[in-house]
Amino acid sequence: MNLWKERYFLALLLSMINKETNLKKFLLAANWKMNMDVKEAESFFKDLSLKPNDSYDVYIAVPFTDIYLANKTKKYNDIKIGAQNIYFEDKGAFTGEISTSMIKSCGADFVIIGHSERREIFGECDEMINKKVLKAIDDDVEVILCVGETLSEREDGKHFDKIEKQLKADLVGVDASKLNSFAIAYEPIWAIGTGKSASKEDAEEMCRFVREKVKEMNPNLEAKLRVLYGGSVKEANAAELAKEENIDGFLIGGASLKTESFEAIAKEI
Repeated sequence: MNLWKERYFLALLLSMINKETNLKKFLLAANWKMNMDVKEAESFFKDLSLKPNDSYDVYIAVPFTDIYLANKTKKYNDIKIGAQNIYFEDKGAFTGEISTSMIKSCGADFVIIGHSERREIFGECDEMINKKVLKAIDDDVEVILCVGETLSEREDGKHFDKIEKQLKADLVGVDASKLNSFAIAYEPIWAIGTGKSASKEDAEEMCRFVREKVKEMNPNLEAKLRVLYGGSVKEANAAELAKEENIDGFLIGGASLKTESFEAIAKEI
């Protein structure tokens, strides 16, 4: 084999290795929920010094009203800005909804779908969530899909059944060949506002279960999957959670609203 061919195949091999490495980089995903008006968002991004690096990616899901501003104000292009919801139609008489083309026109790269608050407060069912997932994928918007069980479901020993049911319904028809990356965030709903807490062992067990079930259902999707943990992540528990084998990232709520606490979590990775 001559020299130029050796260099070509070496470059190709390195490219493949780098691509796989990037897919498995730790993901710090912020979910602002219904917080941060335009002025607050502008101040946040001006103060934020967190920069994606070889260890982790940084995604921030902001309210619709902040998407355009966030993209204009962020210091580093590698930070991805996303939305917290979409509808599965392109346009029409759907008062209060927003489409993938609308969030993309503002600069959004990803969307959170199926968050526990969307499921419980707004009554989103798995059929609707599946339609949203497929729409986002078709329109080249990266997805963070959320799954999780309630306190009663965990106490009744139905937590594995609940997660499996959600995964099977929410991922129907997903074509992994259309994806570069996909994330599923496990939320222990039972540990939110109940006085109970999820241990690192609980988090690892459920994230491993998510990964194994996705691999059973769709091995090609699992190869591109990052499993996130979304149970009240903060500086105090970030380091021990990040060490767990099947936790590829965090979906961070309240701790992502202040640059200091968000950056403090990143320092623990």
